[in-house]
Formats: sequence, C-alpha cells, structure tokens
Amino acid sequence: MDEELRSLTERLRQEAGASAVFDRLVATEDLDELADVLTEPGQPLWARELAAFRLGSAGDPRAFESLVLLLNHRDPPRCASAAHALARLGDPRTARAAAALATNELRVAYALQPVRLLVELRAPEAVPALITTLRRRLRPHDPYRRVALACVEGLGALGDSRAGPVLNEALAHPTLAEAAVHALARIPRQR
Repeated sequence: MDEELRSLTERLRQEAGASAVFDRLVATEDLDELADVLTEPGQPLWARELAAFRLGSAGDPRAFESLVLLLNHRDPPRCASAAHALARLGDPRTARAAAALATNELRVAYALQPVRLLVELRAPEAVPALITTLRRRLRPHDPYRRVALACVEGLGALGDSRAGPVLNEALAHPTLAEAAVHALARIPRQR
C-alpha cells in the first residue's frame, strides 16, 4: 500500500465507521466491483472516493468523472487524493479538466489542487491556465494567496517564457515576490 492510499484509508476509515463494506473496498482487487460503487445509487461519499481513487491509481478510465468531481470538492483532503489519482490515471482529458477547474472564477477557492495537478502533468494547457489564474489573483485584496503562490511556483517549475510578464507583475505583491524571483530565475532568457 503506497503512502497516499494509506493516508486516504485512514481518513475514510473514520468516516465509514465499523463498516464491512469499507474493509471489502480496501481489500478487493476486482476493478469491476470498485466501478460498480461509482454507479450504484445510495453509495456514501467515502465509498465513492475510495473506489475512484483505487480505480484511478490502477489506470482505469471509469474513475475519471468521479475523480474530477472530487478534485473540485470543498474538502481539501478529497481534492488532494483526487489529484494524486488523476495524475496516475493517464487519461488525456485530465489536463483539460484541471485547467477548467483552475480557471473557474466561481470555484477559485478550490483551485489549489487543480493548479498543482497541471504542474505535475506538464500538459500544454498548464501554462495558459496558470497564467490566467495568477493574473486574476494579482488584484488588490484578493483572498486566494495560496492559489496565487501555487501558480507562481508552478510557472517557475514549468519554465516557460510565456510566464515572464505575469511573474514580473507578481513581483509587486509582497506575499508573492520571493517566489516570483525564484520562478523568473528558472525561465530561460530570450535572446
């Protein structure tokens, strides 16, 4: 059992209580049984999350929709687990979905994990989405500094010259300035 699965099972064990269903979902190797949990009516959220995580980690595309919904959940641990599984899923739709979530201004409070997932995927959608999200976070009194910082750090990690202008703008924001300096240092200079 990898560390992410161990962390997930510990968290969900508390939600599930003394449930034989929980133990079965943790132990099963039957991907069809896990997939059934995602489509059966009346399944608790913890069961759906566990099934989606296990399917996604196994590369089963039936987990995609459930994992994207969890990536946009209000509970940060659920978002983090979904991002972990989506990164391992290998579904070509993942980057587009993460970019849509990262740039959705109505859900910006939940954009941290989609931003981090885009950086991990290093997909073509990553740099434009991070630039858009960061530019919106540079407004005065924006309350989403953690999202802005993740964008700055992510753009540095991606090292794309298109990020230069927005990172230069970030230098004017005290909470982002140090990270922006480091990010700009990672971007190759244009000649």
